[in-house]
Amino acid sequence: MITYDEFENLVREEMNLLPPYVFKDLNGGVLIDPGVYMHPARVEDDLFILGIYSFGSYLGKQIILYYGSFMAAMGHASAEQIREQVRGTLRHEFLHHMETRAGMFWKGTLIEEDRDKMVRYFMRHGAGGKKD
Repeated sequence: MITYDEFENLVREEMNLLPPYVFKDLNGGVLIDPGVYMHPARVEDDLFILGIYSFGSYLGKQIILYYGSFMAAMGHASAEQIREQVRGTLRHEFLHHMETRAGMFWKGTLIEEDRDKMVRYFMRHGAGGKKD
């Protein structure tokens, strides 16, 4: 497990690897939330939301990474494994930002890929949605 401060430094280091143009119009910045967030459509308590890209709100366009979710999902992983997941999650959310800036909202985008991942998740669990 890494501390919140270590996580924050790790995120900053990964952001420094990205080209400046990906930050254009990300007026809400990249935030780190200490909370643990479960996907609302989960079948079991095994589907954490690690990060989101938010746009259109009064807060502007922003990326939020959830430290608590990372630790709940990967708390016993090595710092390098957590770094790899942060890298992947951060880049995934930046790609949502880039697609939104380009006016791409469905076919062939991450939205479609994310939907397909949820379908595979439900198939693995033999379910069509969240259990009651």
